[in-house]
Amino acid sequence: MTRKLINWIGLTGLAALISYAAAAYFCRSAFPGYNWMASAVSDLSAETAPSRQLWDRLAAVYSAGSVVCATCVAIYVSENKISTRMFRVGIYLFTIMNWVSKVGYSMFSLDDAGKQISSFQEVMHMVVTALVVILSIASLVLLIIAGCRNKEVRGIGIWAAIFFAMMMMGPIGMQAFPPQYFGIAERFSIYSAIGFNAVLGVYLFNGFGNEGKA
Repeated sequence: MTRKLINWIGLTGLAALISYAAAAYFCRSAFPGYNWMASAVSDLSAETAPSRQLWDRLAAVYSAGSVVCATCVAIYVSENKISTRMFRVGIYLFTIMNWVSKVGYSMFSLDDAGKQISSFQEVMHMVVTALVVILSIASLVLLIIAGCRNKEVRGIGIWAAIFFAMMMMGPIGMQAFPPQYFGIAERFSIYSAIGFNAVLGVYLFNGFGNEGKA
């Protein structure tokens, strides 16, 4: 296939995944006493976190790339009428989730790492998290159903099911395991959305196989 600019932009999804993983890994050393198995990733980017400046540098590609990738995927499936309306709505919801995540967490980052939620800023951070979770679940469920019904997008449906299972492992793990393993469970949920965005970016890079047009 002859790739256009929008196809190449799909690689920003992979770049975003690498950027986030690098930030989550290397920022731990800049946060004395941080225990990744027990603490949330968001603690590393809290306003008062000693790792905040390093996080902003390492996660810069993730911050921009995730939204750019998801938006270009939505534009591509819309303009090329990829698969069914249900499939496209699932993609649109996933894109909205990325925008809510980017704007919401930028406006309402945690004030302090590891303390109880009390201020308006922190409450709104949790509201944004709830919206991100709801939109993620809705989009993945629609894509799973679309994949079951339509062979041409079955691959994306299978990936959606895999990352949906990862997302569910987060809250289940938080309830089933002791608090000292909270961070491990939380990372399943976080990487599910980022990982699926990277997968969609690869599909965009390959033009969705030039299939699935209604």
